[in-house]
Amino acid sequence: MTKKEIVRAISDKTGLTQLQIKEIVQLTFEGIVETLLEEGRVELRNFGVFQVKTRKARQARNPRTGRQVSVPAKSVVVFKPGKGMEARVKLADEQGLAERLERLEADTSGADAPDEPAMEEESTQF
Repeated sequence: MTKKEIVRAISDKTGLTQLQIKEIVQLTFEGIVETLLEEGRVELRNFGVFQVKTRKARQARNPRTGRQVSVPAKSVVVFKPGKGMEARVKLADEQGLAERLERLEADTSGADAPDEPAMEEESTQF
């Protein structure tokens, strides 16, 4: 989903213009980034936590040449989903799995059914 699609979906639900929603969404994203830069952590209850973490410097290998290279330490943003999000995703996954299994069973039910004995045709003798 793109930012434009998010704006359109919220606009459809709220009745506000897409221009108004776009400004609100952009300000929200900018606020998250600013807070990460200043505080290093943004916690949104039941959604998740964005956090800045520092990866240590390390030695790696160039896959093309096989030579060792030094990778410097760097800051990265990580996201850990909240309990509410994890529960909804898990439920959706389980429902999706159940639906896929039902479709699979429906598709194969004719093929797996035991063959019925063929009825012998009555022979007529003249």
